[in-house]
Amino acid sequence: MVNYKDLGLVNTREMFRAAVSGGYAIPAYNFNNMEQLQAIVIACAQTRSPVIVQVSKGAREYANETLLRYLALGAVKMSEDMGERIPIALHLDHGDSYELCVSCIENGFSSVMIDGSHLPYEKNVELTTRVVEYAHRYDVTVEGELGVLAGIEDEVSSEVTHYTKPEEVEDFVKKTGVDSLAISIGTSHGAYKFKPGAGVPELRFDILEEVERRIPGFPIVLHGASSVVQEYVETINRYGGKIEDALGVPEEQLRRAAASAVCKINIDSDGRLAMTARIREALAKDPSNFDPRKYLAPARTELIKMIKQKNTSVLGSSGKA
Repeated sequence: MVNYKDLGLVNTREMFRAAVSGGYAIPAYNFNNMEQLQAIVIACAQTRSPVIVQVSKGAREYANETLLRYLALGAVKMSEDMGERIPIALHLDHGDSYELCVSCIENGFSSVMIDGSHLPYEKNVELTTRVVEYAHRYDVTVEGELGVLAGIEDEVSSEVTHYTKPEEVEDFVKKTGVDSLAISIGTSHGAYKFKPGAGVPELRFDILEEVERRIPGFPIVLHGASSVVQEYVETINRYGGKIEDALGVPEEQLRRAAASAVCKINIDSDGRLAMTARIREALAKDPSNFDPRKYLAPARTELIKMIKQKNTSVLGSSGKA
């Protein structure tokens, strides 16, 4: 058993309390490799933002659970070396089983998500409650989910959105004891969230407002909240990629959500697009380049730039560490 506190990590409880009262959202950035994690830590330290670094089941398998633990420890030490001891939580994104959540808790995660949203309601309650009971023994926080997002991200996929039913949230939170709740109000996973020509995408703020009314002050989470920056899409396509008709969530709607009970906003696709854009550009401009440092370095720099902009202009988390 590795306790996350021994790695210098924190759970999300205090982060969320401050975010709810302060009217901002904690950034939750997914990572798969060292360069992504470096960029997240550098950008959040430079903007003095608390941060949740999160990995999916697939990313954990890709990175190796033991190496991942030391990457998290390194992230904490790196921020300290920069002179900014920012709060960092290590979070499992879309955990799909009790066993996976237990394994993550035993290997130093400070927060886990158990996603039972695809199950019948009572089964979701049962699974989530079981994870909460285990996690809380070790002061690990738990995120649950009600409603289903459309789109594809790693092992998570759905062709259609099933909006969260506000009338279920009180019962779910009371029965399960979860620390935060992911809801579905129109965001979606992946880079293809909305169709071009269909008008400005609109999130269902009416659902969010009703959820807030029913569980006032309770931490709400938005998944699938990348804006799909068009500059990156255009650069990828210019240099040999093929990402057509990709549209995301407008940043002004995310700012509005961050000022409400939404205190955690997940961003994955934008980070992937930022890095891919600069890698494709670097390799296209210098076909003789076979040094990973020379094409990953500009990708890391671009990701730092993107994260700083998100923290400062979208989430409002800059300066809140």
